[in-house]
Formats: sequence, structure tokens, C-alpha cells
Amino acid sequence: MNSVSLREQLISALGGGVGILATAALALWLFPAVDPALPWLIASMGSSAVLLFAVPHGPLSQPWPLLGGHLVSALIGVACARWLGTDLWSAATAAGLSIGAMHALRCLHPPGGATALTAVIGGPSITSLGFGFVLMPVAVNALTLLLLAVVWNAPWHWRRYPANWPARWRRDQDSGAPAAEPAAPMPLEHRHLAAALRAMDSFIDVSEPDLQRIFALATEEARHTRAATPPIRVGQAYSNGSFGQDWEIREVLALEQDADGSDTQVRFRRLAGQGRRCEGECSLETFRDWAVHAVERDENSWRPIDRTEPED
Repeated sequence: MNSVSLREQLISALGGGVGILATAALALWLFPAVDPALPWLIASMGSSAVLLFAVPHGPLSQPWPLLGGHLVSALIGVACARWLGTDLWSAATAAGLSIGAMHALRCLHPPGGATALTAVIGGPSITSLGFGFVLMPVAVNALTLLLLAVVWNAPWHWRRYPANWPARWRRDQDSGAPAAEPAAPMPLEHRHLAAALRAMDSFIDVSEPDLQRIFALATEEARHTRAATPPIRVGQAYSNGSFGQDWEIREVLALEQDADGSDTQVRFRRLAGQGRRCEGECSLETFRDWAVHAVERDENSWRPIDRTEPED
């Protein structure tokens, strides 16, 4: 789904152009000192530039897929060229083996397939390098492009590269507003997905039907695997079973009935997660929907308590 802003498109386009230009310039500066006939840039780096600068958060764009994908594919391509020849069958074998190897090593990177093909059908200037092709130009090109992607994506606070680096931007932190109570699940519509993607302002390499299916399957799995609501007791701590910035631990301070006895309010204190040490209040029904586990402190962590007895 592509709903990114013009600003994001320009950043991606300029980044890709600068990345290829700098990679080529460095290679041209390095390679003539070794051998002027060496190929200084391989075509598959153009595909890598698309991933690193246009889809920097994608799993196929990360450093290990980039480096591992190109290097293992280059090794396989050179081996096929040396021992099977440079015909169509050798090229097909190199492409297939490189895909299998990237899967096995968890470094799937589509341009790696092109690197394997280049090693087989790139012509005498490539095949004459033998396994040296893996180092120059493949490793040099890939490392240069990786460093440039890290530098280029760093100034834009909504971009993270590598993706596992901590995000420097959180909407709820920027607004300063307290975290809202979780709402009941609602069916996703096209407008909801479109609004979420506009807010992320980054190219997401997944279709809208796939997003809806992932959400539906995850919701169904949660419905089947979630344990019964734990008994809500004063003094007990509970977790919402979430992860990341949505994870919370709350301790029940009091259960207070309304004057007419029609409803019970839960007063709680947040022990961990968003709004730590802050107190809050909600209905008993809302708290039951939120609480997934009763938990207890275990040295430096929290662990679920397996309690199945009924509430008092």
C-alpha cells in the first residue's frame, strides 16, 4: 500500500540517487588502484538502493539481509560459474540455490538473486575475477551502500535504519496526553487502514487485504488462546499481556461500589509501563477486559500467576 507523502517520496528518490552515486564514486576511486578493468558497480545495487532508501523499515532492507544476501549469492554464483559453466542451466541453478541459501540463513534480499546471476552471465570481466568477485565489487558496494543508508536515514526522525534501532518519535509521547484505555475491537475498514498508513508516512510492502487478514487471524488467535479473566482482588498486580510501549502492570488499590450498588469501580496504580506510578480508575468490567494475567514480582521482572480459583 503506497500512501506516503510527496516529502517521503522525494527523500527516498534523492537518497537512492545519492547512495548509488557515492557507492560508484568510492568504487571508481578504489578499483583503478588495483586493476582498471575491474567492474566498479554491479547492477543489483540499484535494487538494493530501492529497498534501503524507499523501504528502510522493511525486513528485506535490513543490514544482515543486505550483506548476507549479496555475499552468499555471490559465492553461489561464482561457484556455479566455475564448476557448471556460464550457460542458462548454471544461471538458473545459481538463482535457485541463492534463494534457498538466503532463506536458510534468514538473509532474504531480492537483489541477491541478481548478484548470483551476474556472477554467472556477467561476461569475462566478471568470471575472470573468480571468488574475488565476492570481495570486489560485491562486498565493497554493499558495505558502502549500507553505511550511506544509515547516514541518510538518520536525520529524518520518523525513519529508522536499521529498523531495530529505538524510534525517536512516539505520537503519544509527543502529545503529552495520557494513554487511553483500550477500546473494544472494531472491524477494520479501508479508511482506517488508509489513515494509519498516512500517519506512518512510510511505504509498507503489504497489500490491504493481507493487512486485514493478518489482523483477523491475530484477533481469532487471541480469542482462542487467551486464558480466563483472572480474579480481580485488592492488592494484586495485573498485566495486559501486551508488548512494547503498550505493556503495563497495574496494582488494584480499591474496589468501590457505586452508591446504588449497580457498578463497581476499580482504583489502580500503574507499576510499570506507560504512566508509571500514576493512578487511574475504571469500571470493573473495563478492568477485566484489560487484565490478561495476574502477575507477581520475580527479582527484576514480572511473571504470570497461574490462578484459576473463582473470585470472592
